Formats: sequence, C-alpha cells, structure tokens
Amino acid sequence: MKTCVEEIIVVLMESMANARIVLTTIGDKDAAGKLGHELVARRLAACVNIVGPIRSIYRWRDRVEDEAEFLLLIKTTAECAAELRSALKSLHPYELPECVELAVTGGSEEYLAWVAAEVSSGE
Repeated sequence: MKTCVEEIIVVLMESMANARIVLTTIGDKDAAGKLGHELVARRLAACVNIVGPIRSIYRWRDRVEDEAEFLLLIKTTAECAAELRSALKSLHPYELPECVELAVTGGSEEYLAWVAAEVSSGE
C-alpha cells in the first residue's frame, strides 16, 4: 500500500511526463488573443502565452516570405493534444497553420499538475 506522499509523487511524475507545449504562429495580435481565449475556454489549453511580434522567414509556394507574426506557446497535455490540433485546423485563419508539439521533460511539479488539472476539469 502506497503512502499519501508516494501517491502524490506518482501523480506529479505523471503530470510531468504528460505535459506538452504546442507552438503555432499567427499574423495578427487580435487573432492571437482570440485563438488563445478559445483554446483555454474549451479546456484544450491551461495557458496560452502570446509572444511578439516576431519575424518569421519561411518558404511558401515557391517564394521566400518574411513576415511579422505572433508566437503562441500553448500549455496542454498529451491527452488533449489531438483535439487541440483539430481545433487549430478549424479556428486558425492560415491555410496551413504551424502546429508543433513538444514534450515537457522537466519543470515545476506544481505547475505541471495545474496544467493537467485545468485541461481535464471539464471532463
């Protein structure tokens, strides 16, 4: 039988292994805010940070583009990542929105547990 402390450690470790940061960019500050609000409201993200403007240089349709964009750092879990990707496809104004998922390998156990709780509280 596990002690209370052992059970808490297991939950915290699962939260860390489960945490994800999803990156996307968008060309307009207001659209970035609207997208961030919608993802948090749907409980697909616990938090969305909006950084920018940033400069993005990329190839699109045989042209090199150089644009100002806003970077969204979306905090979520592995369980919500597929639904978040689907929401990005439907909500994002770009034809092909960036969607890069990064696994979190460390961090504040309390913060990562909060992320997990916020994206799962609606279930």
